[in-house]
Amino acid sequence: MGSRTETAMNALDARQTDALTELMNIAFGLTASKLSEISGSRVLIEAPIVGVHSIKDLSKELGLLKSGDVAAVYQGFTGPISGDALLFLDYKGAVRLSNLLGEESLHPRRLNFHTGEILTEIGNMLLGPCLGVFGNLLDVRISFEVPVLHLESLKPLLRSLSIAGDEARRAVVMAASFHMRQHDVSGQFAIALRSSALDRLIQAVEVWEGSQSVV
Repeated sequence: MGSRTETAMNALDARQTDALTELMNIAFGLTASKLSEISGSRVLIEAPIVGVHSIKDLSKELGLLKSGDVAAVYQGFTGPISGDALLFLDYKGAVRLSNLLGEESLHPRRLNFHTGEILTEIGNMLLGPCLGVFGNLLDVRISFEVPVLHLESLKPLLRSLSIAGDEARRAVVMAASFHMRQHDVSGQFAIALRSSALDRLIQAVEVWEGSQSVV
């Protein structure tokens, strides 16, 4: 019989995946609602995907932004469960979103210092509540780091994540794509956890799942 650690390094079972998907529906749904609120636009969000993936294959597995530069805001978090929360946007969409929420109607075609600050604040407003819901539902205390804006191709960003240590060649990934049709903005919310945190995650999800069945 395999140990839980062996399970952690391979995959979640179907019941654990379903429970975690349901939980992330709540967290990412709140994030999409917040984006709709601050932008004044309808945000369509797809069902979350959940899995254990190799860091080097993460972009391919998630179908993230297949070419060109990306704009990403990522926020590390620590605690019993640690990793990174990320907001991915294609570059043009990031410019549109920043211009939409900017106080001035200059509408630059490239992100500059001002629009970059706006985008970082957008990420802060979205990722913080998402992590808050995630932590509250699982009843774990999470400490947030300062969000950081990344404007490069995807590979350097993935290499820079705090999950990319020697013991974290694989990561537990939860992600959901979204689209704002009115402004032609597409992106993805994601949470990537250290694979070593999967034991703690499974325990917390099972407790949460049990509390849901009682209600």
